Amino acid sequence: MTTIPYTFLDECIQTTVLDNGLRIYCVPRKNSAKTFAMLAVDFGSIDCRFTLDGQKYDVTPGIAHFLEHKMFEEADGNALQKFTTLGAQPNAFTSHTMTAYHFTCTDRFYDCLEILLRFVTTPYFTDENVAKEKGIIGQEISMLEDRPSWQAYVGMLEGLYAVHPVRISVAGSKQTIAPIDPAVLNLCHRGFYSPANLVLTVCGQYDFDRVVALAQRITPKESARIAARDYGEEPAQAAQPYVEKHMAVSRPMFLLGCKDTAPEQPYVRQLTGELAAKCICGKSAPLYDTLYQKGLIDRSFYTDYFTFRGGACAMFGGESDDPKAVRSALEAELRRVAVEGLDEEIFVRAKKTAYGMYIRQIDDASGVCRAQTEACFSGAMCFDFAEVFQSITMEDVIQRIRQWAQDDVTSLAVIVAKEAGT
Repeated sequence: MTTIPYTFLDECIQTTVLDNGLRIYCVPRKNSAKTFAMLAVDFGSIDCRFTLDGQKYDVTPGIAHFLEHKMFEEADGNALQKFTTLGAQPNAFTSHTMTAYHFTCTDRFYDCLEILLRFVTTPYFTDENVAKEKGIIGQEISMLEDRPSWQAYVGMLEGLYAVHPVRISVAGSKQTIAPIDPAVLNLCHRGFYSPANLVLTVCGQYDFDRVVALAQRITPKESARIAARDYGEEPAQAAQPYVEKHMAVSRPMFLLGCKDTAPEQPYVRQLTGELAAKCICGKSAPLYDTLYQKGLIDRSFYTDYFTFRGGACAMFGGESDDPKAVRSALEAELRRVAVEGLDEEIFVRAKKTAYGMYIRQIDDASGVCRAQTEACFSGAMCFDFAEVFQSITMEDVIQRIRQWAQDDVTSLAVIVAKEAGT
């Protein structure tokens, strides 16, 4: 075991790597009544084109999310029911970049951890249970398609990317999940659910040696080869400058995306991008106040930044009666800062705000586990944010903004109200 101290945060991470490649990270919280555990795989919705054992595959969109649903099925029952019997609260999620399975419990932690480790590493798919799941996931897809905020997000990515699979909704569509069968699910599990591609994180009260011993006993003794991913050749320019969708909304909803280059250091880029977006129009930036006073944005406005294999983008979104005017103001500010630079006061204030957000993120066990998993997949540790924020300079931020200020790298997605009778 290696213990990494973060004395300035009064935190530490206990970590080891098993012989099969499984990475384990544990964060002790002696006063926590609950313990949270997450087992995540570096496999998300963008990983639908890959090479495994010398053969190329192009699997249907939505496969990672479908696999997440089916992993809970076991030969002797359902893992969700087993967790519930033990009084634990289980769940899972799939994003563009990863799939995670987790639980929270107050007691019988090791019994729950055994269930988690076993079902994630032991696939069980049948024609019957796969066919049944299509209807369930189809309903979930319908709900996503009826959610304006999600459709704005998907529309923005469709506008930014012409080739990269990040442009496809995480769950796919009813059409894309239709051909899924046990064979393709087993293929993806074999290609990505290798112990060396998994990360186990625990936060709360636990015995580290017992966690490690349990993982050694249950997970496969050897790590299978991980599939080589292929995201295609994505052009630098945005695919479409404007995407409009009609839905049942009382006020137009928008999301402006700024296409960025693929990061060499994803974790550092993530924090730098978030900080740069806040400097442009975070709640403490002058432009935010100007747009708010003019009634062009409201408190729903937000900024964000997203990194993934093969790309990254900044996001500015919310509700507005005139999204195009907001876009013009944002793009003008990007161009101005790219030439004139930033006011140091704005930079310092934005950095304090971003730092505070990360402090709040690690307040609870679930936030720690998710942050550590995402950081690990980006080659970092979740508590590195303190040191990274200190190292980010104003020039680093301006460099990102200059990238976003280039011609033809933005796309505006707008959700407008359906017309009567449509």
